[in-house]
Amino acid sequence: MDPLFRMFRVDAAEAERIATAPDEPHQHDFEELIIGVEGQLEHFIDFRTTTIAAPFVSFVTKGKVHRVRPQLNDGKCDMRVLRFRSEFIPETTFQLYAFFHANADIALPDAFCFKRLLTVCELIDGEMGRPEPDLAVVRQLLGALFTLIRSEHRRQHPEADAPDTTQNETFRNFLRILEENFRQPHDVEFYASQLFMSPRNLNLITQHILQQSVSRIIETRKLIEAKNLLVATDKPVSEIGFELGYNEKAYFTRVFKKNTGQTPTEFREEMRRLVA
Repeated sequence: MDPLFRMFRVDAAEAERIATAPDEPHQHDFEELIIGVEGQLEHFIDFRTTTIAAPFVSFVTKGKVHRVRPQLNDGKCDMRVLRFRSEFIPETTFQLYAFFHANADIALPDAFCFKRLLTVCELIDGEMGRPEPDLAVVRQLLGALFTLIRSEHRRQHPEADAPDTTQNETFRNFLRILEENFRQPHDVEFYASQLFMSPRNLNLITQHILQQSVSRIIETRKLIEAKNLLVATDKPVSEIGFELGYNEKAYFTRVFKKNTGQTPTEFREEMRRLVA
């Protein structure tokens, strides 16, 4: 996915077209939010298949194995699909992983809440429809959209704040500790010790929930912050790397390019062109 953000609609005709096309479980390199207004969605994720009728929201984090099949309900289908790169709203994106990993599909029967979601979607669509859309406005609106979703889910399911399994609780605690320490050069053993467990067991949990190793998640968090700093500040690449625990600019550049296909400087220049 090249653009930082894009939004489109799936209507009845598009749903029927998708139904005739082969669609195997896959991964993608962007985040995806689907807001179902009419119709229903058959969703294979976390190695199980569920079907949810509109109104609903479905969020798929980058790298998750999944498959979505929009379907008609009473001959109707209307879904808004928002796709964005993780660096578009880096802080928000990483926080979403803990909330949505066990709640990929959320029914939202409350009419008032859903009307507010659609209002925000219309504002985003209106901004993206301008000759020169302001992505800073879109970024704020997208953050507001996720805030509304999380708020409504907590209102309907106050018990959801309580961890439903030991693994989920450990994973949430890991992300909380990571958020406080990712700028330091800590390894997997450090995070495992903070959770009073072995590195192997922590790896088993992160592999089960995100299909990623602990070291990969740590590196991803560092790179998300690096991308944010490259776009939002004029700090030298060496200073950004040092802030994130990379003592050598060359090593930081190698890690960044290995994961993104670009050097930090190339990424900064591309993002500024896109935003401009």
